[in-house]
Amino acid sequence: MIFSPHGRLAVWYFWYFAFIGAFLPYFALYLQSIGLSAGRIAVLMSLGQLMRLLAPLLWSWLADSGGRRVRIVVASTAAALASFSVVFLTQDFFALLVGMAILHFFWSASLPLVEALTLGHLAANPERYGRIRLWGSIGFIVTVMGVGLLLDSAPIKSQLWVSWALLLGTLLSALTLIEVKGHAGQIAGPIFGVLRQRKVVFLLVAGLFMTAAHGALYVFYSIHLVAHGYGKGLVGLLWTLGVVAEIVVFLLMPRISARISLRTILLACFVLAALRFLVIGWGVAFIGLLVVAQLLHGATFGAHHAATMAALNRWFEPGQQARAQALYGSVAYGAGGLGGALLAGALWEGAGAGITFSAASALALLGLVLVWRGVPGDPAGAAVR
Repeated sequence: MIFSPHGRLAVWYFWYFAFIGAFLPYFALYLQSIGLSAGRIAVLMSLGQLMRLLAPLLWSWLADSGGRRVRIVVASTAAALASFSVVFLTQDFFALLVGMAILHFFWSASLPLVEALTLGHLAANPERYGRIRLWGSIGFIVTVMGVGLLLDSAPIKSQLWVSWALLLGTLLSALTLIEVKGHAGQIAGPIFGVLRQRKVVFLLVAGLFMTAAHGALYVFYSIHLVAHGYGKGLVGLLWTLGVVAEIVVFLLMPRISARISLRTILLACFVLAALRFLVIGWGVAFIGLLVVAQLLHGATFGAHHAATMAALNRWFEPGQQARAQALYGSVAYGAGGLGGALLAGALWEGAGAGITFSAASALALLGLVLVWRGVPGDPAGAAVR
């Protein structure tokens, strides 16, 4: 089974998100350890979102126009692995800025192309997406827990070596991926007609606000917890709880979407996101509240992501999927992630954690309004074709 296209995709997701599990929660702690300010940390941590704003549309256009998705994923991952090595050579902010920008330019190519590749292999069974994608969540859990425990006794710089090794694993798994049959000869039409639809515009912009709301979480959550006396192992456990909830939601999404409309799922996700970030900002002293807040990740990321992927799969043609995925990544994870990270960096030192996470909650409420006004009330079962 592991050698089937679906199994190979599952392995790739495992390695890809294992790297993120080692990098995202702990790289900010490394940057703090070398004396960088909160503003500079936010800038470096937001480079991924900046490159996801600029780069994926180029990669996806190349992929949709020539059936080269797998080759682009392999080449871009190799370049990302090489550029990550800058972290071993310097601690200078501007050198790190250049190195991380190059890393994320190439790293940003992979996910939207593999998402489109996955949906292409699933063909008429997109509801099975979550069962493949959940292996990425498992990879994230393994490394976020493992690195958290490691850093309780090992130097923070060991996180860099683990991240490099996981990038290598991602590259090796990319070499095993299989192109969708028939895609190479498929000429995809323009997508502007679909993009002009009200529901598409509102869904994309709502996704921007959801990702922006997560900016404070992705940049400062670990710093926030460590500052309040939580050990790095417990920090890793709390990150893990969120991803466990995400896995459960991915497994349950076919049943959920058969009973609840796409619009209702999305509305619930935004309401719970607004609640979640208020709890993180103001309830950090209470471990029980933090546990509940992390379990809400199943809604604020898992259900939101799965529902959005299903909507894009329904609204765009097969030959448009790489561009649709890249456009969503650019708008939501690029513009939204960048704006949310920079907003969090601007507020953190002056206004404090409570206000920073309250701003994140307000962003989620803006997304709620967009879904309420712009996403149609499809019947139950419409979230997954």
